[in-house]
Amino acid sequence: MSTPFDEQIEELRAVYQAQLAQVGELQRRMREVTGTATAKAQAMKVTVGPQGEVLSVEFPTGAYRNMAPKELADLVVSTVHEARGKASAALAEVMAPHLPDGIDAAQLLRGTADVAQLMPPEPAMPDGVREYVDQGRVGRRIGEGPRIARN
Repeated sequence: MSTPFDEQIEELRAVYQAQLAQVGELQRRMREVTGTATAKAQAMKVTVGPQGEVLSVEFPTGAYRNMAPKELADLVVSTVHEARGKASAALAEVMAPHLPDGIDAAQLLRGTADVAQLMPPEPAMPDGVREYVDQGRVGRRIGEGPRIARN
């Protein structure tokens, strides 16, 4: 025997499945993000992944051979830092359209966003389901006694 909520529950399931597919696509796009930076005079090139992990380091020219160890170390650190910033910006760009209004993706990635804003004050649901949740049964009015279902 079906209930008055069967159709609404199926609609909620369909919405959930669509959202789940969107999240899967978003995760795929997030995993593909990279950031690449090239140091001055093309002395080195660094590519990092979405979490800032170094994916590749290249030395397109022989310029690094003429650098003092500290100069080369500083170049590596600054180039990796720049590549990470680019990856973070690209990741924020991918995420931004999927976040609620008022949530800055870059702040979220830095850990400075107010994450409480990510959750709605109330879960989304059809009016009939809301009434059932709030009142315990459909159509019950204040002062009305409990309804007894008869088959």
